[in-house]
Amino acid sequence: MYFITISEMIGTNGDKIASKVAGELKYIFFGEEELSEAASEMGFIADIKKLDEKAPPLLERVFSEKPKIYLDRLQSIIYEVAKKGNTIFFGRGGQFLLQSFDCAFHILVTGSMEKRIQRVMEEKQVGREVAEKIIHRSDHDKKTFIRFAYDEDWLNPRLYDLFLNTDKLSIDSAVKMIVDASKSDEIKSCGVDSIQLLGKLSLNRQVESALLEAGVMSSHIFTEEGPDSVRLYGLVNSSEEKEEIENLVKKIKGVKNIKNELVVFTGSMSGL
Repeated sequence: MYFITISEMIGTNGDKIASKVAGELKYIFFGEEELSEAASEMGFIADIKKLDEKAPPLLERVFSEKPKIYLDRLQSIIYEVAKKGNTIFFGRGGQFLLQSFDCAFHILVTGSMEKRIQRVMEEKQVGREVAEKIIHRSDHDKKTFIRFAYDEDWLNPRLYDLFLNTDKLSIDSAVKMIVDASKSDEIKSCGVDSIQLLGKLSLNRQVESALLEAGVMSSHIFTEEGPDSVRLYGLVNSSEEKEEIENLVKKIKGVKNIKNELVVFTGSMSGL
């Protein structure tokens, strides 16, 4: 199985290109609508709506764990979908989450500001001033979201295997280039190990978000995930907290086995 991540600058036809590539390759297309459906199935729809591809407000990031919870759940969905294989991921940071997989091919669709303005004016039936505002807002939101979520510059060329400037490329030409390039011998099919790793990563994000939301995650609690099992280890303040954490993890869909090795520490952990 393979993954293709397609990111775009608004006004470059990246959405149309991504959808058509999925059709040509008969891959699953994973965009905004599909993300909402997957989030709903996993019970995370409210969290995903809070991350509309832009960073949460500064005060929320500083004084709350909520942004981290939202992000964990977004990432768990992407990993869970990736387990199904042969998927086109459009936006949402797939190029970062799947960067270490040799079976993933990463593309950025770009264009000049002038061409982007013209397309936004045509597609959204707005004047030039509004089109420029839309583009600047979109670029800013993506920049701040990627910086918040992955501490990275979304235009860093190291993150992509192919750049497509659609100033002189038609949608069909761009699609053909992606389809042809995706068949390169250097892009290896994901093996069993990759599928298992995706499962572990998805489960890891779900466990972390559940503990953060319950307010029991601390620097002294650690987890280790298997395909359907979780190992809990580290230090807690009481046997009640140890039991609470285990019960929280039990409620996570897909967890079949829990190895609770948490140790009750009755002293002060502030200096540890």
